[in-house]
Amino acid sequence: MLATLALLTFSSLAEPRFPPPDFSETNHQLPITTTPAARAEWLQYLDVAVLAGCLGVAVWLIHKHRSRRGVFWLSLCSLAYFGFWRKGCICAIGAPQNIILGLCEAGYTVPLTVIAFFALPLIVALFAGRAFCAGVCPHGALQDLLIIKPLKVPAWLEHALGILPFIFLGFGLAFAATGTGFPICRYDPIVPIFRLNGPGLLIALAALTLLLGMFVGRPYCRFLCPYGALLKLAALASKWRVRVTPDVCTQCQLCANACPFGAMREPSPGTIAPKLLTPERRRLGWLVLLVPALIVGGAWLGGRLAVPVSRLNPTVELAERYLAQQKSPVNYGVMTPETLALQRAEHDPEALLKSAADLQQRFRRACLAFGGWVGLVLGVKLVSLSLRTLRTDFEPDRGACFACARCFRSCPQELVRIGQLPASELPSSASIATPVKA
Repeated sequence: MLATLALLTFSSLAEPRFPPPDFSETNHQLPITTTPAARAEWLQYLDVAVLAGCLGVAVWLIHKHRSRRGVFWLSLCSLAYFGFWRKGCICAIGAPQNIILGLCEAGYTVPLTVIAFFALPLIVALFAGRAFCAGVCPHGALQDLLIIKPLKVPAWLEHALGILPFIFLGFGLAFAATGTGFPICRYDPIVPIFRLNGPGLLIALAALTLLLGMFVGRPYCRFLCPYGALLKLAALASKWRVRVTPDVCTQCQLCANACPFGAMREPSPGTIAPKLLTPERRRLGWLVLLVPALIVGGAWLGGRLAVPVSRLNPTVELAERYLAQQKSPVNYGVMTPETLALQRAEHDPEALLKSAADLQQRFRRACLAFGGWVGLVLGVKLVSLSLRTLRTDFEPDRGACFACARCFRSCPQELVRIGQLPASELPSSASIATPVKA
């Protein structure tokens, strides 16, 4: 991904903190470190141009042409180009980590192409929903091809798993902010498929994701993708939403089972009894008051975890091992990794300890923010479950809808529009149809 490429480029330009160990006594030759050549700049801008073009075509196919077939062929092209040709190495999913590292690390500059891949799908989502997910993202396209018999996920499980992308997003940004690594890229279960290699555990996770995707529509997109969480928030404010019917809803309910992703919403019930409104409003009030408490509690817990979590950083771990060695020496043996690391630390212990202290402070701030973020996500989810949404027709949820256009052909009105069904054969409920509200 872009994140990995940027880190490799940045690290290749940096001076080594500690000199390599001396192997003169054993005549050992250090291997030559090779770094893949950076992609030509004009090719990087070509990738951005292809992304922008695909987004424009996706918006036209979804909102103007209303073509599922067109979205399908676009997704195949995106899968071939961004997936197997670029091997998942030009990706919007990992870009938020580059952005946060650029904000927190003065010596790191975010490439313009990364900014474009981060921003363009979000800008489109603000106006036209999740067009990127529909036919541009190779991750979604690959999962779309594997759906055989999608099963309906229970509502309670859908809501519970739906918070995981937001938590994974916070986790990835927290680690990236400390400069420790890009976990969103490292633990992506789809990229090893595009590259046809990877760690054994990640390959097993990829196989499990694809197997699950045969029966659960887009499991990665719905329950893990951190960039999908950002797109979901942006799509909630979109100017144009995906509509099943081109003009009026006949309440025929034929679209209810057309969506394999659980994004279809039924019309809301009729008038609510006044006696039910009072306890619901009271419960909503208590939940709103609970949100700040969850944020504070999450931040407190995150702060408590900052020290042990910081040991995941190699610099912090080495500094603590160096201090422990000074207090209580341990014989690790000759030429062991532990011994070699301690020898490097002894060349400039002050720089090592100062760097570790700075990193621990960054971890503390990052863990505080991550804990507060988790509390906010939980609180907002509880509040959203207590809100009533007024719907007069069957329609996709703005945030949850992947804009895949599958539901269009399930609507008799759409079949009439494209000439596949005579108007005389519309369901009898069409006579009482009401216009769809935007």
